[in-house]
Amino acid sequence: MAADLAALVDDLVAETSVLHAALEGLRPEQWSLATPAAGWSVGDHVSHLAYFDVATLQSLLDPEQFRLDAAALRSGGDDFSDRIAAEYRSLPGEALLAWFQTARAALVDGYRRVDPGRRLRWYGPDMTPASSVTARLMETWAHGQDILDALGTNLVATVRLRHVADLGIRAMPYSYAVNDLPLPTDPVMVELTAPDGAAWVWGAEDAVNRVEGNALDFCRVVTQRRHPHDTGLVVTGPVAQQWISIAQAFAGPAGPGRARAVHAGRGGALHDTYLSTSSASRDVPAPNKEEQ
Repeated sequence: MAADLAALVDDLVAETSVLHAALEGLRPEQWSLATPAAGWSVGDHVSHLAYFDVATLQSLLDPEQFRLDAAALRSGGDDFSDRIAAEYRSLPGEALLAWFQTARAALVDGYRRVDPGRRLRWYGPDMTPASSVTARLMETWAHGQDILDALGTNLVATVRLRHVADLGIRAMPYSYAVNDLPLPTDPVMVELTAPDGAAWVWGAEDAVNRVEGNALDFCRVVTQRRHPHDTGLVVTGPVAQQWISIAQAFAGPAGPGRARAVHAGRGGALHDTYLSTSSASRDVPAPNKEEQ
């Protein structure tokens, strides 16, 4: 197993542990709490992750059966994520958590055994195991963000956000394609402050179009968990402004984005309530040049 893939899997395990810690000990009624994703409860996000962990493992172990099952799922329309959520909505929280824990453990074991040079079937283009792990990490983090928002718990940023940020940047061509917009030729520089204070930079430093700010804000935007105006991102230039308004690190139809927050003060504290206008992302990593 290549060292970089092993490190990626370790990061996925660490991100999974964060979500497990948030879910363990939830009261039964908390599993039904509404999240910022329209129509989705805390439990819906967990069943979504578990379902696609099982699907990912199938792509590792039985790619031909995965191809058949994926075609059947997609034949019902692009709303398959919502259909899956509805199918498992009757499961109690304890069963959902057990399913997710079992599915994720099996997938991690599969990742540790896979040939790093293989091409894995998926709902979009085939991809490398490294891209598959990165996609699962991004989905775990993004769905975890919605869950923590519903629980009123703060998300602690870590350097694992670099995987999410990098995926969001590489998915820029896809973001334009699904919105039926021509891909601009002008370069965009992204400079982010990492949770440990380091500077993460993509693109030419002399680019006119720029996105600057902290990594947590950027990752929330490219996974469509926050409206750009509800973050501290500084976006300069028309191309950068257009891209950040449509950016998505996940594939599937163009996401509607997340509505701006409604700020409501309670007892002297400021609370942000995010309007539920954004559906949950599809567990399909957005195609990028390395995967085409």
